[in-house]
Amino acid sequence: MNAIWLENGDLYIRDDLPVPVPLQNEVLIRVLRAGICNTDLSLMRGYYAFSGVLGHEFVGLVHEGPDELIGQHVVGEINVICGKCTNCLNNRRTHCINRTVLGIQNRDGAFAEFMTLPLENLHIVPPTLSIDHATFTEPLAAALQIQSQLKIDNNDCVMVLGAGKLGQLIARSLALTGCELYVFDRNPTSLHLLSNKGIKTGGVDEIPKGMFDISVECTGSPNGFDIACRSLRPQGTLVMKSTYASNLTLDVSALVVDEITLIGSRCGPFDLALDMLINKQVEVEDLIHARYPLSGGLDAFALAKQSGVLKVLLDI
Repeated sequence: MNAIWLENGDLYIRDDLPVPVPLQNEVLIRVLRAGICNTDLSLMRGYYAFSGVLGHEFVGLVHEGPDELIGQHVVGEINVICGKCTNCLNNRRTHCINRTVLGIQNRDGAFAEFMTLPLENLHIVPPTLSIDHATFTEPLAAALQIQSQLKIDNNDCVMVLGAGKLGQLIARSLALTGCELYVFDRNPTSLHLLSNKGIKTGGVDEIPKGMFDISVECTGSPNGFDIACRSLRPQGTLVMKSTYASNLTLDVSALVVDEITLIGSRCGPFDLALDMLINKQVEVEDLIHARYPLSGGLDAFALAKQSGVLKVLLDI
């Protein structure tokens, strides 16, 4: 089969990979659509030592599996767990000690004609939801994880730093909470997409210091961490959505003195994300920047790397 392969930081289009064989309680999925995200780009820069097929945002058709699922459109949660370790048994399943992660850690991903996932990871996509829009399920779930970790309402003043691929979804979902929301970025075009929806926006040089109860950092830049910290009032909360290929330099004393809470935030609720997409509570059509066939995957990645580019989809 054909696939996009990452090895030692370099991408290759391969046509010699075997179709994967599903293990017990797994299904074989024919991938229809997949999205390039910042984690894929970070993996190329060495965020994690992964070699194999990239990709974890996808929609596919069940090709082999239980009869009732054959031909169904599905999306899938990316963490494959053991179900036996301490974290699994204590309902910390996304932190399974023995987990593999689709296209990220010890499991080939979705930038291929076929892939496998366990049955328990699958969510059926209804015919009322387009394939393009369903591809946003995984990143929207990641955006919604913030609200699983923090209670946010109209009493909170919240900043999102970064209006890129994930920042757009975070801002659009947070806007539904009624909080006083501001989004800052260096790209006026990305900000315009949000200001058109009534969200307050501004340039990075306009960020006030010590104003926000909650700051969400999703720039992918180490400098973004410092900016987000400075924006918080004492006893504020910094939500970290970025993955960094390089190490951060922290002013730990300032964090201690101001009693800042740091929250790492990763994968989120697929069922809620699907419901919001189905009910059109979060708009995603305007986030699709370009589409490429799988054979044009290298060009797709070259575009996705460029500043201000939003979601690039691969038509598998």
